[in-house]
Order: sequence, then structure tokens, then C-alpha cells
Amino acid sequence: MSTDQFALSSDLINELLRGMRLRGVEYRRIQTGPTFGLGFAARPGHAWFHFLAVGNAVLRMEDGTPYALSAGNAVFISHGAAHQLLSHMDVPVQDIDLLDREPLGDTVSAVDTGTNAGPTPTAIVFSGCMEFELGSIHGLGKLMPGLMLIDAGGQRYPGLVPILTTMEREVSAARVGFAGILARLADVVAAMVVRGWVECACGNASGLVAALRDPRLAGALLALHQQPGRDWTVGQLAEQCNTSRSVFADRFQMTIGMTPLRYVTEVRMRLASQWLTLERLPIEEVAQRLGYTSQAAFSRAFKRITGKTPGLSRKSRQVAVS
Repeated sequence: MSTDQFALSSDLINELLRGMRLRGVEYRRIQTGPTFGLGFAARPGHAWFHFLAVGNAVLRMEDGTPYALSAGNAVFISHGAAHQLLSHMDVPVQDIDLLDREPLGDTVSAVDTGTNAGPTPTAIVFSGCMEFELGSIHGLGKLMPGLMLIDAGGQRYPGLVPILTTMEREVSAARVGFAGILARLADVVAAMVVRGWVECACGNASGLVAALRDPRLAGALLALHQQPGRDWTVGQLAEQCNTSRSVFADRFQMTIGMTPLRYVTEVRMRLASQWLTLERLPIEEVAQRLGYTSQAAFSRAFKRITGKTPGLSRKSRQVAVS
């Protein structure tokens, strides 16, 4: 990759992280005895994060695939798939939502499944479930891997080692305010995991990684995300990459899985959803920011992509939060 291409890819990664929102829904500090089976239900639109501070465990995904975890390991399940944390494969599984919990703060609670197993827990897990919002770059976010495994002692994510070590110390010491600190560190870890995966091109060079690194796409993607309200044509997007309209359109469809103009509309509507529900901007202002000459035209496009009117989307978000 040339210096210019690297800079372009770096700019796109910055756009990805800038648009990412990991809003804390709930965090748990889980202590177990020698035998445990914890089930986590599917949460579409959310991401699961687990950090194993003490002990060993088996992560079993919905398709039955097992992954051995040891102290210092973490997992990031970006699409909210159902999964289990087990002491061993044939243990009975309990739904984590049905277990008693002790509140430690507004969004943090403690779960102890090994109360009668002795004073020292066999395993300690810090678990988080967060709304995973990628803002304008949501279309690319769909292509992220469903599971990312993190080894604190590995080389893939070297910047995570001191953060995970701090998390482990906070869990072990249980000092005043530790729950809030852990929640914030978990958000940072999630962002660093996403960045590390993109930089390393983990897995294969398709989907998200290919789009970020392909000079026939990167220039257009960056320009689009920086100027979402511009009245883009396929030809104008192709010009950003110094390539022909046909080559650009074919490459875009093959890599991203949709036409360039469909992606333009999705980018706008994802931004609109974020501005309407999180930043509470007026519908008219959102429409103007995104280049629509009338609120009616914006509302039609918004409903076509999201299935809801802008007003209903805002109300649905309010109900979900309350």
C-alpha cells in the first residue's frame, strides 16, 4: 500500500470510529464457582463484550463452535449473536437474565453463581451489552466479523494489553467507583478492537477491509462520508477515485453488496436516525443537512430505508430508552 493509499485508509478508519457509538445498556461483574453455564440471548443491534479476568471458560457460539478462553482473554460479539460461557461443554446452562443480581451502579450489577463454592471465585468475567451504532458507515459495519477474539498477550492488539490489565486490577480490587471505570474502559476496548481488525485485515480481504483499502473505492467513500448532503452521482463518486463510472459501479456492488446510490441513501438515513434520536435535531434541520429540498422528500426516503417515518423513529427510540 502506497503512502497516499495508507493515509486514505487511515482517514476512512477515523470516519468509522468517529461514527461509532457504544452506548452502555448494562454491565455485569460475574463471579462463578467451579461449574457454571451462562446463556446470553441474541440482541440484534447490540454488541456483547466479555473480559475473563480470572479463571478459564469455554465460549460456545449459537452454531455450537467452541472457543477456549483463559484469564486475560476477551471477546467482542459485534452483531449480538446468542452464545454461552461455560466451565465445560456438557454443563447445564442458565439464562443470565434470570439470575439474581446486585446493583453496583446505574448500569452495572454483580452476579454471583458460586456463592456456596468457597470464598475464592473460580472465574470472574466482566460482561457488557451495548447498542452498537456505526452511524453513517453502518452499511460497512454489517460486513464486520460476528466474533473477535482478543488475547492480552498477543501481538494483534498490542495497545489493548495495558487497558485489559487495568480492567483486571479494577475487578480484583473492587475499589470505590470501579464499575464506572470498567464501563468506560470497555467502550475504549471495543473501539480499539474494531480498529485493530481493520488495520490487520483479519480474516480475508473482502467486505469492510477491502472497501477501506481499495483505492478504487476509498476516495469515494471518504468524500461521501465527509459530504453526505451533496447531490452525488455515480460519475462524481467515480471521479473521487480517478476511475471510470462503470469500473467504479461494478467494484462497489461487488465489494459493498449494493449500488453506490443506494449506499448514499443508506448513509444519509443512518446519519438522520442518529441526529433525530440521539442529538434530537428537528426533522427540518436534518433534511436540510442531508441535501433534501423538502421535508416531505426526506421523510419518504427515510421511511423507504428504515421502514418508519422520522417522527415515529424518534418516538420509538424514546420508548426504548424509557
